[in-house]
Amino acid sequence: MKEWMTMFCLTFYFSLFLMDALLCFYHRNEDLKQMLESSKDSAKLDAMKRIVGMIAKGKNASELFPAVVKNVASKNIEIKKLVYVYLMRYAEEQQDLALLSISTFQRALKDPNQLIRASALRVLSSIRVPIIVPIMMLAIKEASSDLSPYVRKNAAHAIQKLYSLDPEQKEMLIEVIEKLLKDRSTLVAGSVVMAFEEVCPDRIDLIHKNYRKLCNLLVDVEEWGQVVIIHMLTRYARTQFVSPWKDDEVVEEYNENNFYESDEEQKEKDRKVKNIYTMDPDHRLLLRNTKPLLQSRNAAVVMAVAQLYWHLAPKSEASIVSKSLVRLLHSNREVQYIVLQNIATMSIQRKGMFEPYLKSFYVRSTDPTMIKTLKLEILTNLANEANISTLLREFQTYVKSQDKQFAAATIQAIGRCATNITEVTDTCLNGLVCLLSNRDEIVVAESVVVIKKLLQTQPAHHGEIIKHMAKLLDNITVPVARASILWLIGEYCERVPKIAPDVLRKTAKSFTTEDDLVKLQILNLGAKLYLTNSRQTKLLTQYVLNLSKYDQSYDIRDRTRFIRQLIVPNEKSGALSKYAKKIFLAQKPAPLLESPFKDRDHFQLGTLSHTLNSQATGYLELSNWPEVAPDPSVRNVDVAESTKEWTGILGITKKEKPMEKFYSESEEEEDESTNTSSSSRCLESNLHLHFLENCIFRTGGYLKRIGKNFKKSQSHVTTQVSVPTETHELLHRMSGKGLAAHYHFSRQPGIFGDHMVSVQVTVTNTTDQKIENIHIKEKKLPPGMRVHEFNPIECLEPAESITVSMGIDFCDSTQMASFQLCTKDDHFNVNIQPPVGELLLPVTMSEKDFKKEQGMLTGMNETSATIAVAPQNSTRLVIIERVVKAANLGVVPSGQDNIHRFAAKTVHSGSLMLVTVELKESSTAQLIINTEKTVIGSVLLRELKPVLSQG
Repeated sequence: MKEWMTMFCLTFYFSLFLMDALLCFYHRNEDLKQMLESSKDSAKLDAMKRIVGMIAKGKNASELFPAVVKNVASKNIEIKKLVYVYLMRYAEEQQDLALLSISTFQRALKDPNQLIRASALRVLSSIRVPIIVPIMMLAIKEASSDLSPYVRKNAAHAIQKLYSLDPEQKEMLIEVIEKLLKDRSTLVAGSVVMAFEEVCPDRIDLIHKNYRKLCNLLVDVEEWGQVVIIHMLTRYARTQFVSPWKDDEVVEEYNENNFYESDEEQKEKDRKVKNIYTMDPDHRLLLRNTKPLLQSRNAAVVMAVAQLYWHLAPKSEASIVSKSLVRLLHSNREVQYIVLQNIATMSIQRKGMFEPYLKSFYVRSTDPTMIKTLKLEILTNLANEANISTLLREFQTYVKSQDKQFAAATIQAIGRCATNITEVTDTCLNGLVCLLSNRDEIVVAESVVVIKKLLQTQPAHHGEIIKHMAKLLDNITVPVARASILWLIGEYCERVPKIAPDVLRKTAKSFTTEDDLVKLQILNLGAKLYLTNSRQTKLLTQYVLNLSKYDQSYDIRDRTRFIRQLIVPNEKSGALSKYAKKIFLAQKPAPLLESPFKDRDHFQLGTLSHTLNSQATGYLELSNWPEVAPDPSVRNVDVAESTKEWTGILGITKKEKPMEKFYSESEEEEDESTNTSSSSRCLESNLHLHFLENCIFRTGGYLKRIGKNFKKSQSHVTTQVSVPTETHELLHRMSGKGLAAHYHFSRQPGIFGDHMVSVQVTVTNTTDQKIENIHIKEKKLPPGMRVHEFNPIECLEPAESITVSMGIDFCDSTQMASFQLCTKDDHFNVNIQPPVGELLLPVTMSEKDFKKEQGMLTGMNETSATIAVAPQNSTRLVIIERVVKAANLGVVPSGQDNIHRFAAKTVHSGSLMLVTVELKESSTAQLIINTEKTVIGSVLLRELKPVLSQG
């Protein structure tokens, strides 16, 4: 009874509370209604302010619509503005009541106040009733001719609403769009282009006459208008201009010309190449006027300019957007996600754009998983021989992350690096094998899957790894990992003949409790063993087939029937059973580890379709570049039609200011932009030449430098034990039309800079005429690489030779430095590729320091090999002579006769390179290299092996 009374009281009081709340809400709205019906403007204004405040807070004020709409004809401007704000919000919901005020809205279109006219048009276009389409059409036409740019802007917005309501009005709306496109107001430009994109995006002819005006107005348009205009102009440019990318391809083909062609043919080719491609001035206008917008505070504008440069600019100019995009990575995570997705697509095709900003993509512990994964994708795309050592150390940290999804993605990234960069395949594989002992099951499972893919590329060399993975089968429970191990053992069962049958025996015991994926691989393993080792596995395979015959999964039952008929011949078996071995034991192609962003480049960057990797509604594809550019005169505007005040905007008489350097901290851009006279450049060149002549002299094949600061700055670098006398051909006399050039590495540190490798070039004139003005031109270098040119040789007499010095910063890479060796009349493409031993400077250190540094460079930083050494090559002098001749290494004192140690540092980064040759019994030796630069270490190991083993 007491409980019943308590429940009754609670229900009663709750009902009273609800009634009070409803009455309060009712009375509050009644209060507002009374204020709206008041004769005092102050009360109405106060009521409208409160109602608009309710709307701003997200509260529903729709039941006040009848009371509000009565005040639409108020003479008070402030009240009328607020009424129109309310009507724009609820006109679509309360269409019947809004229609009653149509005549009021039409009168308001003639109001002297531009805000009232614009608001009336907005309310009118918000009433989604087909019956008022003619009224809306008339209102839009009148508003498009309004004196106020704000009203014309709203007319452009209304066009899109009317088109979605009645698409049959398209032709009339296109006339209005054409008229508004001629508008010179920056307030209107963005809105009308948005209407153009919505109604008639294929009518490119409407843009021709307005193209230059839009380009010039772009900087002053509001931010979201800039985004729309840039995307539209990107599509327009792809239909009106020829590709700026073709020039590079044609020049490369032309460079492979035939030396034996006649002079007339050669001159004809020269003439054609010079006329290959000249950028259209309108194309250049677009690129020039969008460039300043890279400094915009709006991320969408920066992204729009970036995609424009990506799709329209020459490849050599597209890299300017890199720094702006990296700047956006300091924004919120939503902006980061979109920007990183676009960078991931860009970095696949043009790695050089983002290589200087590699550290900007390092993962932070505070990043969400989606950002971490994208940064990891970009780092993998940017991996190359020069930076892979740094990235692998970074990845080792990521694998230990508490975010298991990210750790698994890191393991996949290591696998991709191992596939793409063959020099570190073994290093990565060893690192992944070490992860198999990790306590985390997800890390182990992902490592197994990646190792399986890597082993498919070279299974013959990794039998031990397959055995090691077979032992882990008892502890691993993740189905994908177990299935991968079983597939590996089955695929290479002939390489592990003792282990494979035992694995089948163990898995047959647990067959009924395994996942379907694992069961399928057990069946495959049994079939392969039945075909290769039936004596041991025949009964086991039949046992597994009998178990799977009654499995719940129809996939497994179907696979069982197929395998039984194929490998166990009987009277019903067809001719297919003869080919069972070819079917099961056929060589499988190695899987391709590719970036998931590889297939996104067919979508325009910065679009929703690119983000989703699927074509979204309303997506407009970029057309292919035309083979021949359409007539550019269609963009010409008659000067007489333009008033004098707008000639500057159209670019007719206004002289443009020289563009300030954008991100001018780049040294190369500063060098290119410096305009000095030819006489000052000549004087500077001559002074530099005299300085080098005073600092450098040759003696006994060595190039020595005199200077007080040299020993101090290079005190840790020892003198060369051996300077190689081998020369390399730079230019053959036949290819060089009588000009021959050879080069060799002089092994002298710091002549042209601390990071430069010294190269001596000997130029010879083999003709009977003098050759003038021999110099270097048009360097095509990988990102970061620099060349210090030798001073031009004014004249080289017949049969005369001259030796000059130059410096090259190879960035610790064996990539070629490509440039043109030019004379007064010709130019020849030449390359200099350094042996890895010439990228080093010898270092002196004690044996104790050597062992200390070596202990810090283990694991992935250590590479070793066992080699056979002839008895005559096992003496200390011979080993030192051969090693230092092959590589620029310093000899480290050793207290043991059978161990020889060498040390050096890389020229560019100063990373230590420690080499150990330990002589063993039976004429063998172990060669060990410890360095952070694992790629250079692997290449050096490969080059030293034949040097020590040859007789």
